[in-house]
Amino acid sequence: MIYLDNLGTTQLDPRVRAAMDAVLDFGPGNPHAAHGFGWKAAEAVDEARRAIATMIGARASEIVFTSGATEANNLAIKGVASARGPGRIVVSAIEHPCVLNSAAALEPQGFERRIVGVDSEGRIDVAELEAALTDNTALVSVMLANNEIGTIEPLAEIAGLCRARGIAFHTDAVQAAGRMAIDVGALGVDLLSLSAHKFYGPLGIGILYARQGTKLQPILHGGAQQGGLRAGTVSAPLVVGMGAAARIAVEELPLQINHLAELTDSLYEHLRGAVRGLVLNGPAEGRLPGCLNVSVPGVDAEQWLLACPGLAASTGSACASGGMRPSHVLEAIGLSAELSAASVRLSVGRFTTHEDVEEAGRLLVEGVRQVVPDAVSVSA
Repeated sequence: MIYLDNLGTTQLDPRVRAAMDAVLDFGPGNPHAAHGFGWKAAEAVDEARRAIATMIGARASEIVFTSGATEANNLAIKGVASARGPGRIVVSAIEHPCVLNSAAALEPQGFERRIVGVDSEGRIDVAELEAALTDNTALVSVMLANNEIGTIEPLAEIAGLCRARGIAFHTDAVQAAGRMAIDVGALGVDLLSLSAHKFYGPLGIGILYARQGTKLQPILHGGAQQGGLRAGTVSAPLVVGMGAAARIAVEELPLQINHLAELTDSLYEHLRGAVRGLVLNGPAEGRLPGCLNVSVPGVDAEQWLLACPGLAASTGSACASGGMRPSHVLEAIGLSAELSAASVRLSVGRFTTHEDVEEAGRLLVEGVRQVVPDAVSVSA
């Protein structure tokens, strides 16, 4: 089976697994406990926290561990809202559902969710966003890189607009980790969310970066762990796994960027040369490395992938699968319902090989041939 759903989740790197196994061998390691086992676990957690902070150019004290990006995004949006009081929350039209729905969930409490549109390549309309900023705007949340079409947003420009008005600025940077450099200072964000399983770490662990001085209230209540911002015992093995994944991501980033871009370009050129009318969804240039979203007119995406039994890919973001409604991201960029239904997201990763891409290209072309024979060139 060829795995091309790395934007959904990545394979756990064996080096990460080894780091986690070492922590599991510590014995009962509650990092909040005041004894030898707890101190050893706490030391490992602190080391991982520093590694994650280094990956994004932050201070270790600004890292809050969560169960994943969904919780981190909820903490950012609801935590800022709770600290600042009712006002406007501005988000882009192509945010992950956990961002859009977190903002919507605050409306009964007197908050207003304002959704800003994007262009045909998924780039946010900065002028529209600026016009949406008012004296009572509490938060702006715009993702760094889109999870379906790979669009990279102009965060530094947006950050300048927010900073001038004293508005907190959050970004969901989940897809960017391990695929592009992330520097919270250069981006100008106050809050940033990551999830380990998107960059070859374990499932069930993520972080929220909260710039020192950012007003934030907890959304979980219990003990006083993590400065009172996130109650609950921190899982040392999961945190260490995320720390190991972060170190590897930093060390291998230039190599990974080239690897992902080369494989994606190769796959796209193969499909474009063999499939008539192939449509690229999202930007042709400056796209997140490793992300390819395409449509074939007249081809139902689910039937297409069913005709490729040796391939694991996605018809859209995993959180949107199973529903009959077209992807909100593809709708936002103006794609027709027909092309949305014909959309397949193909995402290569660290462990994808050139041979994998060659075979995937063959399977995808043959799959199109089975569903709509006339869509494939005779020479393919």
